[in-house]
Amino acid sequence: MQQSPSSSTDVAAAVERLVQLYEQLTPGHLLQLDSYYASDAHFKDPFNEVRGVTAIAGIFAHMFDTLQEPRFVVTQRLVQGRQAFLAWEFHFRFRRRRSGSEQCIRGATLLNFNAQGLVCQHRDYWDAAEELYEKLPLLGSLMRWLRKAGSASRKTPHAHRSSP
Repeated sequence: MQQSPSSSTDVAAAVERLVQLYEQLTPGHLLQLDSYYASDAHFKDPFNEVRGVTAIAGIFAHMFDTLQEPRFVVTQRLVQGRQAFLAWEFHFRFRRRRSGSEQCIRGATLLNFNAQGLVCQHRDYWDAAEELYEKLPLLGSLMRWLRKAGSASRKTPHAHRSSP
């Protein structure tokens, strides 16, 4: 049984345990998620929104089923009260692509912990267009064109001229 985190030091210890889990995550660890997540934890990322440890485990199981060599590297962590913010890199290879080159998605996670030191809210933030869609063969060219067309920093002729 876990002790209640009565201070930010206790939450920091819970965050470190969670970081260690993420960085060493294997399909076998999915059966232990209830040691890290509250039973009714809420999880949201650009593709999923679920509630409960079983559903969260299902998201990670899908990751292992569809990607080769998925792994997380946590690059930064901030803890304040019962919240934590993690910056991370997600490395993987697509199973269905011939090139097999390693891909990297950079993102961040906002975590809220309950009084028992378990994650009750997990929200992932990352740009699916830049980090994923642009790397796909057909969709990538369209996404890169859209990004360029919508960029405020691209060079455009001035629409208005000053009158003399």
